[in-house]
Amino acid sequence: MSEKKRADQPYRLLGENLKSRRQKLNQTVPEVSGAVEIDTNTLEQIESGEQRPAEEILALLISYFDLQEEDAVSLWHLAGYDERRTSQTSSTTSTFELNQPIAMMMPVDLRVVYTDMVHVTINNFGVVMNFMQTAGQGSQPLAISRIGMSKEHARSVLDILERSLKQSDDANKPKLLHKPSPLKKADQSDKPKEAK
Repeated sequence: MSEKKRADQPYRLLGENLKSRRQKLNQTVPEVSGAVEIDTNTLEQIESGEQRPAEEILALLISYFDLQEEDAVSLWHLAGYDERRTSQTSSTTSTFELNQPIAMMMPVDLRVVYTDMVHVTINNFGVVMNFMQTAGQGSQPLAISRIGMSKEHARSVLDILERSLKQSDDANKPKLLHKPSPLKKADQSDKPKEAK
């Protein structure tokens, strides 16, 4: 391979490995790129070795291909991510084991962000909803939140939304009082008969 070709494809081995795994699963580029939510051109560039996938994309591909730890580590190494992680963690290895679970505290933002647009993508793996807000006339909408879930969970969310909206609509309907029915005049036949 020429030096120019090698320079244009610095991640050739990684790309060939990913392409081979995709082909073994009989998956097309659009199917895999849709599953990990990147464009087909990006996946093609990754497979050709021209582009290194971002860490989160590589992690999604590893998960999508359902790779064992040894294969995942190999791909991580081919992408060049292991050197940085090894240097960062080597000093802390003595403090705790790397394979121990670590508790993470995530800040919770309780503000309500309103949206006026949603884009839904559905594939074999589930549903992804991108909630957006228009930013004014002629400008592109801003992404506010992105939520992914299984198809089953999406169906239960849909059911809950429908029931909640119906309850809200029913509660807000004006309550009409029924017109009282006129009292029946007592028939002669209804009167008790007098004893003679």
